[in-house]
Formats: sequence, C-alpha cells, structure tokens
Amino acid sequence: ASFDAVFFAGGHGTCVDFPTDVVGDFVTKAAAADKVVAAVCHGPMSLVKARGKDGEPLVKGKQVAVFTDVEEGQVSLTDKVPFLLEQKMKELGANIKTADPWNDNAVRDGKLVTGQNPQSSVSVAKLVVEALTA
Repeated sequence: ASFDAVFFAGGHGTCVDFPTDVVGDFVTKAAAADKVVAAVCHGPMSLVKARGKDGEPLVKGKQVAVFTDVEEGQVSLTDKVPFLLEQKMKELGANIKTADPWNDNAVRDGKLVTGQNPQSSVSVAKLVVEALTA
C-alpha cells in the first residue's frame, strides 16, 4: 500500500462506523503490512474487528488507551453507544492503560498507537512520528 500510517480520529459517530468488517479488514491488512495503526478517543473502535497475523484480536496482549467507561458515563452516553469501548478492548485481551478522565494519555505498543481522549491527540501524533522513524 502507498501509505505508512493510518490514523482513526474519534467522535461518537465512530461507534457505528468503525466496528465493521470492512474497517476491521483494512486495519488487519495495514497491520500485516507493518504499517503504523493509530487511533484516539473513540477511534479505537476501528480495532474491534482487526486481527493479528495469528488470527487473534489485534489488540490481544497489547497496551492500548481508549475512551474510558468513566468518560462515557461523564458525557451521559453510556446507553447510546453499542458497547463500551474500554470493556470491549478488555474482552478482546487488550491491556488497557488509563489516566484520570480528560487527561492526556497515549501509548505506543510497536506500530500500534492509541490515545484515551481528545486531550491525547497531540501525544498520539508524536508517538506516530516516533513509530514511523523507529
């Protein structure tokens, strides 16, 4: 593919748009091609159906930061989203790294870069650059 990294921004629309077979297949192929896969806030919804080379969930055993269940409750949308992202990532075997709500929190695990919330966007971008130059 003619790209080095893919970045999935957040927002509540991603809760419906990203956890699909099409997006999951794209992320699976990007990761298999050793591309940097990055997401922030609700952007990690894009990782829900992604698989690693071993066929297991891409996030299994990886350090991941996502919009937390507490933050979802604080914006009063827990009952509006199809599932809670933090809970889903745990079910998929991710090692969730959390910070206090609305604080900057980004993590890089190899070529997978994730951030907890909008406040994490700049840190995620910096980690993407780091991953690209590693």
